[in-house]
Amino acid sequence: MIEIKSNHEIELMRESCKIVALAHKGIEKAIKEGVSTKALDKIAEDIIVKNGAIPSFKGYPSGFNDVDNFPATACISINDEVIHGIPSDRKLKNEDIVSIDLGAYKNGFHGDMARTYIVGNEENKLLKVTKQSFFEGIKYAKPGFRVGDISHAIGKFIEENGFSVVKEFQGHGVGRNLHEEPGIPNYGKSGKGPRLEKGMCLAIEPMVNEGSWEVVVLEDGWTVATEDGSNSAHYENTILITEKEPEILTTI
Repeated sequence: MIEIKSNHEIELMRESCKIVALAHKGIEKAIKEGVSTKALDKIAEDIIVKNGAIPSFKGYPSGFNDVDNFPATACISINDEVIHGIPSDRKLKNEDIVSIDLGAYKNGFHGDMARTYIVGNEENKLLKVTKQSFFEGIKYAKPGFRVGDISHAIGKFIEENGFSVVKEFQGHGVGRNLHEEPGIPNYGKSGKGPRLEKGMCLAIEPMVNEGSWEVVVLEDGWTVATEDGSNSAHYENTILITEKEPEILTTI
């Protein structure tokens, strides 16, 4: 069932989303050559906790029975890693592509947000297309359109620019639970799927590969990487469906 948030619930979500955006700002300032992904993870956790929230991802259960719950605050994925990378002592190198996904839980609601950076460099085409595909999708995040309209716009833009869409993972509703209905693929047919209504909160998150769309799960049971070793990027915001234009909640 798709949850429609009340005005009060939306205000609570705004606070969670603001906190996760603050954590991203803290990480963005710290990304540089030589810093470890574990150090970035600590920065994020400190900011989330300082603001009275709980990291949404830490302790999140795996979909595999023999895999431990997620051990960190941030999913930090580098180069060919698409999503769910586990922070470690690995140090960033110049020109590494670093995707960071964060969630914050406060007052019973989650905020969810992801960004991709290049260490010591300007954005390249992969990052620009991934970001813009999000904005192409939310042109249709209005009452009366359907989930498939968002999905189709994202996938069409990505493929027209020479990249491929990750198909095994998708965006989702968000609120009291980190992952709620509806699922929001980053490809598909327009005019399909649930109709959008005012009060829906959605995490829209294109995942884009330079090479093939196929991915594999690595031995740690969490990290998802491109099958062909090509680079990948990820961009996500939590948005609110309003009467008119969508509102991006993960901002400060």
